[in-house]
Amino acid sequence: MIILNGGSSSGKSGIARCLQAVLPGPWPAFGIDSLIDALPVRMRAADGGIRFTDDGGVSVGADFRALEAAWMAGMAAMARAGARVIVDDVFLGGAASQQRWREAVDGLDVLWVGVRCDAAVAAAREIARGDRTPGMAASQADAVHEGVVYDLEVDTAHTESLACARAIADRVGR
Repeated sequence: MIILNGGSSSGKSGIARCLQAVLPGPWPAFGIDSLIDALPVRMRAADGGIRFTDDGGVSVGADFRALEAAWMAGMAAMARAGARVIVDDVFLGGAASQQRWREAVDGLDVLWVGVRCDAAVAAAREIARGDRTPGMAASQADAVHEGVVYDLEVDTAHTESLACARAIADRVGR
């Protein structure tokens, strides 16, 4: 299992697609954005769900956390069943988020990858994407890495997604 953590617009999804191309065998990729997109609309306005503020902030409640825990358990179950899985996530809680993952993937072989990107570069990507709240990329660029321990870190502000994926694949091959 490969878990990619980085802020919004840091390049995680691009790296995941490149990993699928360079790693041997099938590696399905699942991102936190898919979980958020799958939520009922009401969970984007309720206190227990997930909220995106006008300044790019994100807050999550107990209902979201419960679904997130089930999603994590599902990803771990796939890996336990023999699938090699790539997860693209945003550790809004830094070390606490990684701890929730550690509990879900206990006993599995996991490569923890930090996807770093300069806040200004991520903010420019955010504008180009047009599907993110302005300010989210800059506010998450460093915060999602606070207290998180990685096996490998890549920097997409200075390295293309394919080169990052090859570095990760090389680490998986060891």
